[in-house]
Amino acid sequence: MPSSTIYDTAIVGGGHNGLAAACYLAAEGRKVVVIEAFHKVGGMASSGYLIPEAPQHLVHPCALDLMSLRVHPMMPQELELDRHGFRHVEMTPAYAYLHPDGSSLVFWRDIEKTAAEFRRFSESDAKEFLALMQLVNAFIDMAIPMMRVDPSQRNLGAKWEALKAVLRNRHLKPEIMALVGSPAYTSIMERFEHPVTQSALCSLLGAAGPITNEATGIYFALLGFIQRFGVGRVIGGMQSISDALASRLRELGGEIRVSSPVAEIVARNGRAQGVRLVDGSMVHASAVIASIHPKVAFELVTPGAIERRLLTRMALAPANAHGASPLKVDVALRGQVQVGKHQAMRTDGVDLRKCVLLVGTVEAVLENFRSSARGEVPKLPYLWVTAPSAVDPSQAPEGQDVVYLYPVAMPVNPNEGWDAIRQRVGQMVIDQADAYMHGIKTLEIGRRVEAAPDLAHRLNVHNGCVVHIDTATTRSSLMRPAAGLGGDTLPVAGLFLGGAGIHPGGGINGLPGRIAAGRVQRYLAKAPKAVASRTVQDAARDGAPQARSSY
Repeated sequence: MPSSTIYDTAIVGGGHNGLAAACYLAAEGRKVVVIEAFHKVGGMASSGYLIPEAPQHLVHPCALDLMSLRVHPMMPQELELDRHGFRHVEMTPAYAYLHPDGSSLVFWRDIEKTAAEFRRFSESDAKEFLALMQLVNAFIDMAIPMMRVDPSQRNLGAKWEALKAVLRNRHLKPEIMALVGSPAYTSIMERFEHPVTQSALCSLLGAAGPITNEATGIYFALLGFIQRFGVGRVIGGMQSISDALASRLRELGGEIRVSSPVAEIVARNGRAQGVRLVDGSMVHASAVIASIHPKVAFELVTPGAIERRLLTRMALAPANAHGASPLKVDVALRGQVQVGKHQAMRTDGVDLRKCVLLVGTVEAVLENFRSSARGEVPKLPYLWVTAPSAVDPSQAPEGQDVVYLYPVAMPVNPNEGWDAIRQRVGQMVIDQADAYMHGIKTLEIGRRVEAAPDLAHRLNVHNGCVVHIDTATTRSSLMRPAAGLGGDTLPVAGLFLGGAGIHPGGGINGLPGRIAAGRVQRYLAKAPKAVASRTVQDAARDGAPQARSSY
């Protein structure tokens, strides 16, 4: 690509949010380039054949399922991703809890069917579940309109929808406030009496973080999303959604550069000028979207362009601050796994092989987070287990499986160091999972184990935090990623954040990229000639021939 090209926007990071932002801007006629350090796009929304011993077993190194995209389906619809190969199916049911005694509890999309699962263990718990879902659904009605919009804007329509939900449910307001403001663990234990129902809910909500912390009642939104919108699985692997975005971007005239790590987000006189690559080349742009971890983004900005106080505030924003992070273990198998004892105890025909299986008692969930916070490897099994090939057989050779193991809470920085324990802990996780999904140990061809530092190194994500900034009410809306840094203006004019570190947070939905694109559009529209003129002057000063701006 000629160095003289001047882009309207350079996007650092080729994950799905960066690609989404680029597509939205390119659809408006903007000249955009996505710059990705890795050899392919996708980031956490990727998949590939990553186990050398099993070159035909597809692995998802991070995200696997679609929940938030079903809650916020705008990106695939607006960007016409179905024309570019994106396809997903609803998993029915998606999640099933497996108790050590062989019993199971299925989380159906249908609330009444899920209540019937609770009723198998306790009539009282079934009634409590229905009452709880009334609160959760009311909360979701209030929250979703504001989740979908840029919190820096007036959003009168979204506020009106949220207000109508508040008015409809005003009689529930005290209970809703108590629910979201309390520890999720407290609400579970005070409402439910049976160990299976308690454990099922703790195992589900623990995926969002430590459930004993204050104000983690917002994690109940996960339960509401399952019931309201269901869970999807991408056919052909998660990489297909990123590839569809890349295809759509090229169709719109956008450009993508892979294997191009960025050395600096160049800022002069308080304004972004583009990015300098590790190879020394300069990509000139009127605006820059950093669709990467915000702490990493700030570290890339020209030294001195952001004051120390804000750099410190960003550096200290919580990312796996509780000391726990998921471990990822993928196993390729020469045969198919079975769910044995738990399947035999069900009489309704539900195929547990096709579900995401939640394993972990109440005690295990609490112990895993507490041990991880001390830097110790947890002793009790708490993990999510699934065989992606059971839903989409194309992801493994015929008659074989690939298994996705996800221990929810492992130490970010274990006392012994991950290099000393990685393989031992990986085997422990396989042993734990095999007790519920039989065949993982005896059918293994090869495995892949990735801990938080490995993810951090591979994708340049601080502390290996998959949602960039921890999910909390204090890190939402304009407070995400930190005070003064969650709006449409940053200390460097023309620099914008556009990843999971901004509103509305993590998940595969493209909303942070969509919001960032809107902010860039407004910025460029305010003074396009002035911005373009300055960019051309900087390009000339850097030794590049002056090129015609795209304005």
